[in-house]
Amino acid sequence: MKQVVCLKRVPDTETRIRIDGSGTSIDPSGVKYVISPYDEYALELALRTKEAAGEGTVELLSFGDTTGQETLRKGLAMGADGAVLLTGEATMDGLATAKVLAAELKGSDAPLVLFGVKAADDDQQQVGPMVAVLTDRACVTGVSSFEVSAGTVVCHREVEGGSEVVEAVLPAVLTITKGEHEPRLASLKGIMAAKKKPLEEKPAERVGSRIRVRGLSEPPARPPGRIVGEGPDAVPELVRLLREEAKAI
Repeated sequence: MKQVVCLKRVPDTETRIRIDGSGTSIDPSGVKYVISPYDEYALELALRTKEAAGEGTVELLSFGDTTGQETLRKGLAMGADGAVLLTGEATMDGLATAKVLAAELKGSDAPLVLFGVKAADDDQQQVGPMVAVLTDRACVTGVSSFEVSAGTVVCHREVEGGSEVVEAVLPAVLTITKGEHEPRLASLKGIMAAKKKPLEEKPAERVGSRIRVRGLSEPPARPPGRIVGEGPDAVPELVRLLREEAKAI
């Protein structure tokens, strides 16, 4: 079975982000970029599904500028078989991104297309479901694990107080969340093999963005802490402040 995993290149979640001079974007200097963590979970599940079946392929798909090659090579080093980079200017418009990916996937015979449940940079959770609608595929979101059999995929979703099992007919789009499947680290052998795996680069379909970033700003600074006293004698004043100023109680 062929699986397509869509990857996004995002700043490392531990990177200190600075706003550039324009005030509408981040300063990329000194920023380390990685595969969006939830996309890594999606790739790990795809690789495990292939290994359990003993056959099939895992293909990667990404949209962005040419620096996305580095991200795709990391995915290839983890075990994917090939990759396609759709080159173009990615924006905050999730629908525009979904249209670009859907245009490529409409000609794909892959029964399964996997996304991370959300991107680590903009926190959107809409591109996967939008691609499902645009390509006329079933969609299950927030999947922590799945099994494929006889033209269907059985998905497990963690919900409050238990788990939910959803069965969908293939072809389908799944968005993957964290589960009991920590992404593997690329081995030296995998890194060397990734250099020889196919990575196709081609222009993305031109889709206009309907969203414009007007400005970015740093989070407000935290106010300094206050010491209202020591021991039991400080409790009445602390309670008053929590009630009247913080409105916490």
